[in-house]
Amino acid sequence: TMPSIFSYQSAEVDWCEGNFERSAVIAEYYNTVSVGSSQGRLELLLGHQTGWDLSLLLAGIFSMYFHMTLSYVGQLLDELSILWALAVAYSFWYPQVYFPKFIKTRRHFYWLTGITTVISTFMSFVKPTLNAYALNCIAFHMLYLTWRELKKCNDRRVHRMAAVMVMWWVLAITSWISDRWLCWLWQAINFPYFHSFWHVLIALSLLYCCPLVIYFDVRYEMPSFKPKLEYWPSDSWPVVVPYVTLEEPHKQC
Repeated sequence: TMPSIFSYQSAEVDWCEGNFERSAVIAEYYNTVSVGSSQGRLELLLGHQTGWDLSLLLAGIFSMYFHMTLSYVGQLLDELSILWALAVAYSFWYPQVYFPKFIKTRRHFYWLTGITTVISTFMSFVKPTLNAYALNCIAFHMLYLTWRELKKCNDRRVHRMAAVMVMWWVLAITSWISDRWLCWLWQAINFPYFHSFWHVLIALSLLYCCPLVIYFDVRYEMPSFKPKLEYWPSDSWPVVVPYVTLEEPHKQC
């Protein structure tokens, strides 16, 4: 008989960390804990700025559920919540200057994004083992858009934030690939924790990505304001929380 799709370890994916080594009810202990801590910090630092409260919350809950159970349902919920969060981000913040020529309004783009997301959702059931690779590939399009925007921007702070974002993303994707393809090596030296590093590092990348998206969105959608990137508590600190402030220019009489 086929195992229940809700059963522990019924997923088609199993990460490098050993199962049930730290807990009798949590399959991948460090992967589960790293998701919870990373998502919690993102909710606290970015939720009120981006409106991603529900998307981040669902992605965090479903990812924790997947790594805790390694169930088939958990795997799909984890991957689909990320897909839906990306769809929300594209719908609201994708610059209109990059719309396809047949899309004339933001409302039409909502429909395009919605239809694409529905089709992608159904396709994710065809070969679930490929879903994570497909989701990671979306990052290349986001990096391409960032490069296009940086070519039009001379603000050194913006370029610095983009560089730090890319640095964290490179470290994150390197950890993800290492865990996926070099698991035999990490298990041989008893250090199979690179997927948990991925959770922390991709959260750090998003910490810089979200204010960057807001910065570009303000430049397009609120041209009467001048956005400025700031760092809390100070520019000189090695780890900071970036945010956007708005300066309204003085109007000429």
